[in-house]
Amino acid sequence: MNKKWELTKEAYDRAYAPYSNFKVGALLVMKDGKFIPGCNVENASYGLTNCAERTALFSSIALGYHKDDIVELLIMSNSKVPAAPCGACRQVILELMPLDATVYMRNLEGVERSIKVIDLLPLSFTKDDLSDE
Repeated sequence: MNKKWELTKEAYDRAYAPYSNFKVGALLVMKDGKFIPGCNVENASYGLTNCAERTALFSSIALGYHKDDIVELLIMSNSKVPAAPCGACRQVILELMPLDATVYMRNLEGVERSIKVIDLLPLSFTKDDLSDE
């Protein structure tokens, strides 16, 4: 496993998922060579749960990064097939990542798939939908 996937696995291992036991780790790779991890954090009030992808992306904003600073997103889950981001995460990814960036998904067995951000959410809601014109 390369360094990026090792760091994604470390984020996966930190996930707090006592209710679903569905752990997810994420890793943003930044243009400056830094890595920003994220993990899912569940809550007994399920709607307050935060996904790994959003944890990493929100952390990048808190650290002062912008969408054009992001190279790629890696996601690791304990699923039979590499799990794709949920709908809420797809919307946030579309807003906070470059459209040509790649999202890599992998399960613990090493099965991997990838997709460009632009292809994650067809007919998405964007800032253009908020126009007054």
